[in-house]
Amino acid sequence: MSFLDCWTEIATTLFAQALAGEPELVESFPRPLESGSFGFAAAIEGDEAGRFSITLDAAVLESPLLGEGVDQKAAWNELLREVCEAAAGEILAKTGKKLRVVKFEAVDVESQVSRAFQLRSADRAWTVLVRDEVRVPEPGPEPESRAAARREPPLPSGAVTPAPPVSPGVVSPGVELLLDVELEATLRFGCREMPLGEILELGPGDVVELDRHISDPVDLIVGDKIVARGEVVLVNGNFGLRVTEVAAPRNRLESIRCLF
Repeated sequence: MSFLDCWTEIATTLFAQALAGEPELVESFPRPLESGSFGFAAAIEGDEAGRFSITLDAAVLESPLLGEGVDQKAAWNELLREVCEAAAGEILAKTGKKLRVVKFEAVDVESQVSRAFQLRSADRAWTVLVRDEVRVPEPGPEPESRAAARREPPLPSGAVTPAPPVSPGVVSPGVELLLDVELEATLRFGCREMPLGEILELGPGDVVELDRHISDPVDLIVGDKIVARGEVVLVNGNFGLRVTEVAAPRNRLESIRCLF
């Protein structure tokens, strides 16, 4: 499965959930774009690397698909970046390949495309063009350090061979007794302190703003300790966490305030 396949699957789901009117993303033949069309590109690194770009019809800005009174182009930037990051998580879940989005920015309209789509609502349709240049990197020259290691002479007769390092995965017998203990794991997206009066006034449709930006990592909490942080992804229609940093084993036993 390619990055483009995962992107298409994620985009089809997220567009229907995030856009007003729940438009459907369907594959189509490439169509000419109107003047003022715009695009974004993601730089991908990992087991596969390259550039992945999305071009949108200018007419999509005329409809408040991402909410009234918001900068539609900036909102599309955020949504499309989220789709690319979720696609990286999806390809990890399905193929084991580790990919990450290292850069996402606005770009000029692409002249070449890999696949064309239409975003169709009840009474409108907009063209979406995608160019996929994410490939398995070609092997480069062998690092000098590795080549030098291969050229090192053998140990003289009678020399003592250093003992191999202890695997970090080895645990003491006492700790092994705890490995089957079940603990509840929680994802924390953010928090906010509110007066009791404001909480009592909350009703359906109200929005509570958290103290964390949408691009900030979320916390994985076990018990009352943060053990890791990462990015939210979609895996087979369910939310998941792609871990980007893990607390040191000693730190996991310390106060929640001292882990990162």
